[in-house]
Amino acid sequence: MTQDHLSGDLALPAGRVDAQVSAARRRAAALVSDERLLVGPLKGYHHETYAFPLPDADGSGRQTWWKCRDPRAGLFWFDLRAFASEKELVRALQGSITRIPVVIEREGVSLYTFVEGRTLGEACPPGQPLSGRHAGQLGALFGELVSVRPESVVASAGRAAGLRPAGRQNDSAAFLARLIDFTDAHIYQRHLPRYHPLFRDLGIPGGALDGLRAAAGDLVSRPFALLHGDLHRENFIVDARDDLWTIDWELAMVGDPLYDLATHLHLMHYPPGQRARITGIWRRAVENARPGSSDGWETDLPVLLAYKQAQSVYTDVIRAALALGGLTEEQRRRQLPRAARRIERALGAARRTLGLTCELSADEVAAVYVRWFGDRPPAVTASAP
Repeated sequence: MTQDHLSGDLALPAGRVDAQVSAARRRAAALVSDERLLVGPLKGYHHETYAFPLPDADGSGRQTWWKCRDPRAGLFWFDLRAFASEKELVRALQGSITRIPVVIEREGVSLYTFVEGRTLGEACPPGQPLSGRHAGQLGALFGELVSVRPESVVASAGRAAGLRPAGRQNDSAAFLARLIDFTDAHIYQRHLPRYHPLFRDLGIPGGALDGLRAAAGDLVSRPFALLHGDLHRENFIVDARDDLWTIDWELAMVGDPLYDLATHLHLMHYPPGQRARITGIWRRAVENARPGSSDGWETDLPVLLAYKQAQSVYTDVIRAALALGGLTEEQRRRQLPRAARRIERALGAARRTLGLTCELSADEVAAVYVRWFGDRPPAVTASAP
């Protein structure tokens, strides 16, 4: 395999070693005959991941590429986690979901098959429509997800520590209310003592989620299903046969199947017309697999999309502060414009949902961050609040 096959995942060039070698890298290095075979760390917010080849067990001399991934130490999770073990979830889904990685144990380390190819983001960048082949395979994935028995995967992968039960099954209103409460308490309120000046100067008022809470109460109930929870272009791999593989299941949960569609549409940045096409594919797929899964979608999809837009504002504001705070002054100066443009877009998309009364340009957003860093130089890292 050449490094080109890994270009969509690479965060650092192959062979680069940090001054302090991480435990994840040491575990990966112990599995290979030559540490120079390691590629990584690969891109990814939640995990530190390395790829490497290992001989096949059948004695054929062939090699298969694998990934070893460890949760990043001290990482703050901005999303609700429903399953205690991603690897056990992926194991439980073998035979139920087409084209997902296989998980094996090697010397006490869990390894995922590395899917050779390009991310969908490389093969089909934002703004471009999916091919008919990939749209069809996406529809098949949606159908397979609602066909999985949620209780079976919960039994296999367990509930995340501290996660209270979801309440009455198939209660879509309660499901969204729990997500809103998580964003308010875990993201906004928890960080408010430190980041209040940022939220204030960006024009984000307290209680901005109250209107969304009221709208959530009117959602139609749909039969709960397994959700991937993070279906964006970097979590799809296009292999040499032009088939679509689905990776990174750490944000999977059980809940309203319409939420998976809303998350997908929010993250994919489809061109005009493609959203309606993908929505139609989703509706046909989930109804064929489990009738009733799309009930009320026309009125409820805008509400779920509004939540995703609001969630992005709170997440992006804090993530930008964390990431920029771990940089030198020169690095921050170079990266701030890009971060400011992202936040400008997020604020614009959630303007009505959050009741924002001012419209800031990217330059004005950048000035807010410059002022915040100047008033209170943050002693933060990119991985902890």
